[in-house]
Amino acid sequence: MNGKEGSMAIQDVEHCECSEIHQNTIEQVLEQMPDEDVLYDLAELFKVFGDSSRIRILFALYGADICVCDLAETLNMTQSAVSHQLKILKQSKLVNSRREGKQVYYFLADDHVRRIIAQGMEHVTE
Repeated sequence: MNGKEGSMAIQDVEHCECSEIHQNTIEQVLEQMPDEDVLYDLAELFKVFGDSSRIRILFALYGADICVCDLAETLNMTQSAVSHQLKILKQSKLVNSRREGKQVYYFLADDHVRRIIAQGMEHVTE
């Protein structure tokens, strides 16, 4: 990007035409601002949602507890690919699993995950 393109991008964004500082607003925001570690963890969580394969898996689990075999068939993915994504989702505490004989069923970890998916769908379909 050359200097001209960079300045054009800045002009496309509305901004203040003065440099007045609103100290009360700044203090209010800083009081509510979580620690950097918490913000980092939140950013990492949202990165997990940034992969379409993981979103497809989460959406499938939104509807039912499902085993890896059925997930792979439903999503037209290999069991290996599904297992890899499930490992990431499990490490991020978004899904849990239970064993029933030779099969392992996966499900959404809690109602928070269900609400995140529902609100995300609501947002993109408005």
